[in-house]
Amino acid sequence: MYRDSKWAVSAHGITKEYRRQGRKLRLRSKAGRPAAPKRALDSVDLQIRRGEMLAIVGLNGSGKSTLIRILATLTIPDFGTAEVFGRDVVKDSQEVRRHVNRVSVEAAFFKEMSPWENLAYAARLYGRGGSGTRDEAIAVLQKLGLPKSTIDRPMKSLSRGQQQKVAIARSLLTSPSLLLMDEPTTGLDPRSKREVQDFVRNMHGETNATVVVSTHDLAEAETLCSRVIVLDRGRVLADASPKELRSEFGDNGKASLEEVFLRLTGKTFEDDSEDQDDNHDTGAKAG
Repeated sequence: MYRDSKWAVSAHGITKEYRRQGRKLRLRSKAGRPAAPKRALDSVDLQIRRGEMLAIVGLNGSGKSTLIRILATLTIPDFGTAEVFGRDVVKDSQEVRRHVNRVSVEAAFFKEMSPWENLAYAARLYGRGGSGTRDEAIAVLQKLGLPKSTIDRPMKSLSRGQQQKVAIARSLLTSPSLLLMDEPTTGLDPRSKREVQDFVRNMHGETNATVVVSTHDLAEAETLCSRVIVLDRGRVLADASPKELRSEFGDNGKASLEEVFLRLTGKTFEDDSEDQDDNHDTGAKAG
């Protein structure tokens, strides 16, 4: 059991740096010294209440995926501490993992196996391999808009969008207390995106799980979440409800969240570039 804590997540001073890789290792500054490492997160403080739905928004490379991986115990911070339901993500990582699941745009599967086989394997890992699991899996997949006929086909034969729906179903089938969704609808067509958003919203209403959504889709953040954190260059620039953000940084509360983001960062999402913090896992842990 977790320690008594009103916070699902409590992080203080989280800092993470990555060494430049490949050709960049040979780069030198004007003084002849090696190029400085990239700071993905810079003294981030964060608290999330139990049952809250929170969005972390930012351009690729802003540090949001690194933050998600730290909370999922997949990456170790260089400095600072983070607790999930009162448990330290480094010292108590095994206990944290029992109650956390992560959905990533980079979800990995056994490609020769079917969605059902992948879901059953995940359920057994979490001690949920009972006789009713297949019916539950089929129900979840159908709610996400995946045809029943696909449940026994090899994963490699499914489309990118269908595979992402299986990834979401896999995470929900384990009934996590904290669900970390890293760009969950990236690459999905508009209909599939809406099906996923509707399902996550309904799931949250039924289970009251704590949900953190990392996204660069501001409309998605406002649709799903009551609170938004704006992250840029590894720093938290704002932390408030969408209404409060528009009121504080918009024109009499009439500005869109994208306009608010531009005023906070000086950037638009057209300026987006390759997510540098996703390409460095030097601090990753097995998990």
